Amino acid sequence: MRLSNRNKASVYNFINTLLLLILVFGISAFLLEEFRFNILGVESYLLIIIPIIMMLAFHLTGRQIFEYDSDGEALHFRNRNIIPFLDKPLSDEFPKYKLMSYEVIDVFFVKRLYIKISSKNNGSTMLKYEISYLTKKEVNDLKLSLNKVVKANNEKKY
Repeated sequence: MRLSNRNKASVYNFINTLLLLILVFGISAFLLEEFRFNILGVESYLLIIIPIIMMLAFHLTGRQIFEYDSDGEALHFRNRNIIPFLDKPLSDEFPKYKLMSYEVIDVFFVKRLYIKISSKNNGSTMLKYEISYLTKKEVNDLKLSLNKVVKANNEKKY
């Protein structure tokens, strides 16, 4: 099964650009307010604070692009940001038989996928992917696919 939200990258770029423009206009309005008009008073700081909070919320929810491929004998996970220099992209590939378990954590707007794989050195390794920008249907499809792999691996052990 293949799962990707790469086709939504243009939407995320548009949102990022829009947030940048709102921030620039907020800073401009703040500077005009402080040095020219002086109408708002202390509330003029909201012209900067609100766009910064919106921008932080957009970027702190995680990497926007998530790709998953379970076709063949290996699992491929890719997770990257729309702005290449902001975060290092994650890319992992390992055989299906190494998948031990997974967990999806959903807290407010942040969703994370934790994958536990078997490792020769440590016994197991935990991999973390940010899936906040996947739809509910995409997350359910991902869970279904990972359940199949985990179930098949558990049946082979016994």
